[in-house]
Amino acid sequence: MTTTIYERLGGANGIARMVDDIMAAHLVNPIVKTRFENIQDLDRAKQLAREFFCAGAGGPETYTGKDMLTAHKGMNISEQEYLAVTDDIVGAMVKQGVSEETRKDVIAILYSLKDQIIRV
Repeated sequence: MTTTIYERLGGANGIARMVDDIMAAHLVNPIVKTRFENIQDLDRAKQLAREFFCAGAGGPETYTGKDMLTAHKGMNISEQEYLAVTDDIVGAMVKQGVSEETRKDVIAILYSLKDQIIRV
């Protein structure tokens, strides 16, 4: 039986650990750290990121945040910032021991959302 990306990421607990690592990486990444330091409620942002990854990876959780286009509209996110965030996500997956195949699947999903994030 084929496992879902959700299962391959370690379910809700694995994704929660991954999101913690992603946010920690964003806060020290010189390309995007200012954007993340200026988030009013970082705990809420983490919660939404956990929901987003869980729901998007095939888990039972419901994503309660805005759609990607609405969430990023007016932020004028550059290609460089998008790539920096993607790199941080890949780094977090490597740290969590996520397989290369699963990392590629997640990257494919991230790239499918690119047009709803960059310069919208």
